[in-house]
Amino acid sequence: MYLKQNLENHYKAFDRTKLKPDPLQFLHLFKDERDIEVIGLIASIFAYGNVKQIENTLNKFIIVFDGKPYSFIKTFSLGKDSKKISDIKHRFYVEDDVLRLFIILNKEIKKHKSIEQIFLQGYNIYDENVKNGISNFSKHFLNSFLETFGEISTGIKFMFPLPEKGSACKRMNLFLRWMVRKDELDFGLWKEISTSKLVIPVDTHIARISRSLNLTKRKNADWKMAEEITTKLKVYDEYDPIKYDFAICHIGIRKLKF
Repeated sequence: MYLKQNLENHYKAFDRTKLKPDPLQFLHLFKDERDIEVIGLIASIFAYGNVKQIENTLNKFIIVFDGKPYSFIKTFSLGKDSKKISDIKHRFYVEDDVLRLFIILNKEIKKHKSIEQIFLQGYNIYDENVKNGISNFSKHFLNSFLETFGEISTGIKFMFPLPEKGSACKRMNLFLRWMVRKDELDFGLWKEISTSKLVIPVDTHIARISRSLNLTKRKNADWKMAEEITTKLKVYDEYDPIKYDFAICHIGIRKLKF
């Protein structure tokens, strides 16, 4: 019970005042649900590497979007917009990866109206968790890239990972946390997915602290580790096990003691 109380205390302590540094801060710049969804997907896709690097990249997108990310993506065209994002790179995402991402997002949002609708096409409420939903979501986009460009770059494959290949899918699970959970941090825009089906976004911070708390014994930060940690956290909150993610992650980022 000591761990549960500690988890609850940290969950309450890491509130909206602790948003920085975190890519989630950029979602809170917007009120329109369509804008939040679009900036959420983009923020999650670029949420890897040094925190300052992530913030710098996302700040560039914020300037380009000029307060309307959904509108920018929906009306995106090579002729008028490609130069606006031509200098945006992020670690091993090259300029062409970013440009192609925007072309595909434009194509898919015009066709399906929202990112949620794309995800729900491949999601089954009777699945144990969101694993198959993430896999189908990634495959949907990867197929769209292949159909449009005839190839899928290494950067694009990294943007849309597959859990069945071992990836922890940290960034996809992070995006789902933002969209599905509802509290002062997360938005709860997607109503058809239960919070109990979410899987914790595992990065080096989550992996290290989870090992120290005996939430996992696995060495590799992969999908199996993410499921194992989530299962252990369900002992403390059966219906919303990953509500502790933000606190655990930021204890790691800030190098605090749990």
